[in-house]
Order: sequence, then structure tokens, then C-alpha cells
Amino acid sequence: MDRIPSGMRFFVFMKLIVNGEFFETSNAGTITDLLNELSIDPGQVAVEVNLSIIRKSDHSTFRLHEGDKVEIVNFVGGG
Repeated sequence: MDRIPSGMRFFVFMKLIVNGEFFETSNAGTITDLLNELSIDPGQVAVEVNLSIIRKSDHSTFRLHEGDKVEIVNFVGGG
């Protein structure tokens, strides 16, 4: 059996659809992780996963899965 050389790293990529675009990540396990990877301020957006709005209080614990459809909507002020 072959051994994996020490110091060698493996990355597991997850494919998501974010705002209608295919997105591949190795870091986004939660919504908070995804927003950080995309450099998005979590206080300025609403997030929907598979047609369900996810409460901000759940962003750090809500686990994303392969193939999830994520919509990130920015709040826009105006009048």
C-alpha cells in the first residue's frame, strides 16, 4: 500500500451555486466561512440557501453542502 508523504496536503473542494454562478471552495463549511471567503460583510446581507432564508444568528453554524444554491442579497439604502 502506498503511503502519503508527510507534509503533503489534500484539499476537498465543494461546488456551490452562489448568486447563479458556479463556485468552488475548499474553505466554506458554513455561511460565515463563505461570506469571509468572498470578503462580504455579514451585517450588510441576507442569505438564502436552497430557497430558505437563514437567520444571521445561524450563519456560523449552518453547514453548507455540495450543490447548495446560495443567494446573497445586499441591503441597499435609498429614497
